[in-house]
Amino acid sequence: MNPGVNPGVDPGVNPPPAGRRSPTARRRVPVLVAVALVVLAAVGVAAAFAPWLVPDATAQDLMTGIGGPAPGHPLGTDDLGRDVLKLLVAGARTAVPGALAVAAGSLLIGNLVGLVAGYFGGWVDTLAMRWADLMFSLPALLVAIVVAGVLGGGYGLAVAVLVVLFAPTDTRAVRGAVLEQRHRPYVEAALLKNLSSWRIMTRHIWPNVAPVTLAAAFVNFAYALVSLSSLSFLGLGVPAGSPDWGRTLADNRSQLLANPWAAIAPGLAIIATAAALNVVGDWLHERVDRRGRAR
Repeated sequence: MNPGVNPGVDPGVNPPPAGRRSPTARRRVPVLVAVALVVLAAVGVAAAFAPWLVPDATAQDLMTGIGGPAPGHPLGTDDLGRDVLKLLVAGARTAVPGALAVAAGSLLIGNLVGLVAGYFGGWVDTLAMRWADLMFSLPALLVAIVVAGVLGGGYGLAVAVLVVLFAPTDTRAVRGAVLEQRHRPYVEAALLKNLSSWRIMTRHIWPNVAPVTLAAAFVNFAYALVSLSSLSFLGLGVPAGSPDWGRTLADNRSQLLANPWAAIAPGLAIIATAAALNVVGDWLHERVDRRGRAR
């Protein structure tokens, strides 16, 4: 046997260099991220298919009344005899789409304003940044409460207000990335070809700065979920009687002794979903950022 060869190692296989992870290790999903993905998948399924999964979520049974976990009611019932688990599944139908709309709307506005501000600079950049500073100085949830209270509440109004208030997060992130890319050789080459500013921004610069907003989009999603649930908790979001996590928590907070799960379950759903969004957002951002540095 060749004394220079380790009998436990195949000489035809080159181990990865020290400090660099193997392709298998890079593809492996951390346990925490896997759990977060499962949570988001479950919430997504509930939001998409709630009308078919629990068509009778709001059905009342006053004869049953409030009670703890029992056969047929894993999380018990509320004071109207409604199944808490079914309300939890149906609540995703209102909790998730609004938060997703806020994240998507703020992402769209932030990318557009940030691109224009970072590319053109000057008074355009100054105006955009002063608007962002103004929005950052306002407490988003408090402003949403005031506007919803003055104008009569409403889920759509709350979503619109939060879109405007959350957009500066993406605006600043994109603007900073565009300033860093603005004088790169590929941009100067595009200018020499007399390409339009819009094409340079959207076809050349934006693909290189889009990953910057990935983590911000997930954070906005999580904050919007909590904010909209808070508005519903205060009675300024979804109408009374609607299956919503914040509304369900508000309706059952006084029933902790009779059935704690009626209030604990929607609270845990809000916390778990928001935490899962942050974990997955950070993981995706790290992967995109690492891939960009490896090129």
